Amino acid sequence: MKNCKKLIALLLSAALAAGVMAGCGSSDSGSTPTTRPAAENREGEVNQQAFDAEHAAATDRTLTFGIQEYSIGVDPAQEINTAWNCSRYGIGECLFRFDNSMNVVNWLCDSYTVNDAHTEWVFHIRDGVQFSDGCPCNAAAVKASIERLFRDSVGGSSKPKTFLAEESVLTVDDAANTLTIVTPEPVVDLTKNLCHPVMIIVDAAHTTDYVAAPICTGPYAAKKFTEHVGMTVVRNEHYWRGEVPYASIELLYMGDASAKAMALQAGQVDLVENITNIADLDNLRNDPNFTVTIAPGIRTGICHLNVSEGRLLSNATLRHAIFKAIDRETMCSVTVGGLYTAGFSVLPSNLDYGYSNLTNPDPYDPQEAMRILDEAGIVDTNGDGIRELDGKEIMLKYVTYPNRCLDTFAEAVQQQLSMVGIGVDLIISDGAGQWDSYQSGDFDINSSNWNTAATGDPCEYMNAWWGDCEADYCGYNNPEYNELFAKLQKTYDNAERKDIIQRLQQILIDDAAAFPLGYYNSSMISNNAAIGGAAINTADYYWVTTDIYPAA
Repeated sequence: MKNCKKLIALLLSAALAAGVMAGCGSSDSGSTPTTRPAAENREGEVNQQAFDAEHAAATDRTLTFGIQEYSIGVDPAQEINTAWNCSRYGIGECLFRFDNSMNVVNWLCDSYTVNDAHTEWVFHIRDGVQFSDGCPCNAAAVKASIERLFRDSVGGSSKPKTFLAEESVLTVDDAANTLTIVTPEPVVDLTKNLCHPVMIIVDAAHTTDYVAAPICTGPYAAKKFTEHVGMTVVRNEHYWRGEVPYASIELLYMGDASAKAMALQAGQVDLVENITNIADLDNLRNDPNFTVTIAPGIRTGICHLNVSEGRLLSNATLRHAIFKAIDRETMCSVTVGGLYTAGFSVLPSNLDYGYSNLTNPDPYDPQEAMRILDEAGIVDTNGDGIRELDGKEIMLKYVTYPNRCLDTFAEAVQQQLSMVGIGVDLIISDGAGQWDSYQSGDFDINSSNWNTAATGDPCEYMNAWWGDCEADYCGYNNPEYNELFAKLQKTYDNAERKDIIQRLQQILIDDAAAFPLGYYNSSMISNNAAIGGAAINTADYYWVTTDIYPAA
């Protein structure tokens, strides 16, 4: 499931002695093959002094965190969002991850080689890493985890073949502790794909409950899960990076932003994320007892449009009129109080994919929206205020859920479209309901908040509009887009990739095929007394429940 989302790594000081539990076997170690050097790890850029000060007081305490329940459970094979949960909660880790500047850094894999054809990848698994049950996370365990992922993901939304071809051949060298992956087609950079939370490594040999308690390598281990209530994670005593700061973390599911603010003010929680009620945010900003952090991200609040044949939005004139009728700037700066930045492309303007070179054919102009509808014969014939198309009133089924201001946006869109004679049947569901609607195609507009660079570049994200992809839920099929996207997947040169991505964006803009609401700026708020004082950089603690992709 993307977002943006900012990884602030846990800074650890002590080395953990690697002991193996009886019954788990031994961890073979051998000579490391000739490899390319590890990527620079830039984790030292976070607030080390603040972390050290807080760490001393936090070692034996429980942190209470109010968060959104995006999906039920933490099984990486089940859904995109459950995979994200496994990462957010500090339970699972991947072979690689991104640092704060979107560089791939080695994680459970400490080095690798790739052949010139980019079809054979040899990954050395870091020696001495253990799962939270004390069993070795070696190359054989990594292979078993990936095989289990493909086996158990059938029917779910995780779709691991998006990140690794199902026909890939995996072999293990136990003595060298290496996993070799041979892909049927060249892959530009497989390490980026292996950063995605769907690719979290799980102890497939000993996990009995993947939904509530997968055994992984993260700093925390799942202890208790109660659907719609919360989850308790406890310190992983076998964590390979050393000492873990909190004895346990209580993750409390709080969907209502105001409820989060009240719980924080009442001292019921130490930390919350994504408070989106502007009045609450302003109150907390003005209170010296709390620290409010708002950071720009790489997430886009976006409305996917169902342009399948037979749907209302298969009419291009109607789509362009909708775009002209929406005042993104006011919605982002006023309606949601600056928690989004207005923009007209599917990728955020802070990513280096040519936003300034793009042209918007549909700037805000409600009068022009009404003119082109009238000219196309899309008019209100019975005087009830709603226009008709092909003899039927235009009533768009708009599905979303109350998170990251999406419900607030939906209400604003409903109101603005009514001003030009377009009706909206607004259905505010939960995250699971929104996703079910998206997969079934039972929608006209479906809004969500997507991580646009979940694998280091936007290829996986822009896959949603590729006509040859199973994930083309919107029914969009543009031959030029299809040809360029297919070319992108086989292009290695970064400059050429950026050019293709810019052109793909312009095609979607010109077709009015995807409706961006704005670019998300995430928020996090801490109780200074509980966390350790206003001087503490609260983002240092956000890593526990955040995604593995940094903001910018």
